[in-house]
Amino acid sequence: MERLLVENEMITSALRRFVKLGGLAGRVGVSVVGNQVLDVARSGPARQIKKTENLVRNAMRIAETLGEMKGAAMKVGQMLSLHEGMLPAEVAEVLRGLQKEAPRVPAEVMEFEIRGSLENYDELFEELDFEAFAAASIGQVHRGRLRDGREVAVKIQYPLIDEIVKADLKNLKTLLRALLGLITDLDFEPVWSELRDRLLEELDYTHEAENTRRMASLHARVPEVIIPTVVAEATTRNVLTMEYVGGIAPGDACSDRFDAEMRNRWGVVLAEFLMRGLMEHRFLHADPNLANFAFREDGRVVVYDFGCVKEVPEALAASYAELLVAAAEDRGDEIPEILQRMGMHMKNDQPLPAEAIEPYVEMFGEVLRADPPYTFGDDEDLYRRLFALGFANMEYSRDMVFPEDAIFIDRALGGHFGNLSRLRATGPWRELVFRYAQRRGA
Repeated sequence: MERLLVENEMITSALRRFVKLGGLAGRVGVSVVGNQVLDVARSGPARQIKKTENLVRNAMRIAETLGEMKGAAMKVGQMLSLHEGMLPAEVAEVLRGLQKEAPRVPAEVMEFEIRGSLENYDELFEELDFEAFAAASIGQVHRGRLRDGREVAVKIQYPLIDEIVKADLKNLKTLLRALLGLITDLDFEPVWSELRDRLLEELDYTHEAENTRRMASLHARVPEVIIPTVVAEATTRNVLTMEYVGGIAPGDACSDRFDAEMRNRWGVVLAEFLMRGLMEHRFLHADPNLANFAFREDGRVVVYDFGCVKEVPEALAASYAELLVAAAEDRGDEIPEILQRMGMHMKNDQPLPAEAIEPYVEMFGEVLRADPPYTFGDDEDLYRRLFALGFANMEYSRDMVFPEDAIFIDRALGGHFGNLSRLRATGPWRELVFRYAQRRGA
């Protein structure tokens, strides 16, 4: 009866979600159209200021709504929140709330879910705490112990989450199309296809289990990276059981509790994990929220959550290697051609103009060419400069083409940029770029 009541409530919530997301999409869409009409009467700086104001206003609407919801809505909100440093302060303040934990589902409901998924539950588990110790967009994490003595962490999906996510997707498509329309005229379908596919993959915990096993195999000879072991006999499509591996929480790791030397070691491990996934393994952990990592006092880093992993095409991995090396060697004049080979160019097939690229090359050159090595987080204005550049280049982005495969790669790059800034890490970034680029043959 308890579960029935919860299911009925979640069905009602699904209807409210439809209304809420649909209404939000409508308001953003009207705002976009209204702004485009007014653009006809504006020119120059006034037009750019109004575009910025409209983007900020709609981003805040979206962040506030997505932050209240589980499922695909909250997941997309969290993706946006990873780029908070590149957004106006008002929007960043709202987005920060999206990285907090979702409200928990009652223990009785989650017990019903796992018993329904694992027929041999009582044979497998000696105990399981049905009060979650972590909650996220599509499920909760619970601590437990198997009958063979192993301590485990168990992810259990929320009831009806499949239906909720699939119901969200239609309205999210409308919503994101409208928001993207404020910035660019690029073809939205490939972008949406990539986002949708990654979101739907996360609903299948057997897929995440396979990603975890593959990532562990790839890092078998990388002792500084710890990946929890999947417990196959206690894993199904909506239950994922892994051996429990703890560590220092990100908030503590980034605090003054640990000295710069330790934070630098952790930062280098994160940077190498990123570059290894992008350029060597071409199998990239694409959910760089710092909550997906824990830290050890011996310098090792624990990596969690392999629901969102991106297979990087060979040619694209080689292009990213070329791009990073060119930035490190101050060969900015070659970057438009490299970007064009990546599939990033103007709609008329011409390379991106140098004036749109040079400021980025200069900023990333500060990181990759610094001597002594660059310390992330020292330049508090760096994110703001990136944000300002984004708006300054809106006129180019409206006529730009880029590969959909780059969406989650850039998400990982941007997310780890923020992670290194939170750690205030100093490291041999230039040497790391060359090392992993050479493994790609760049």
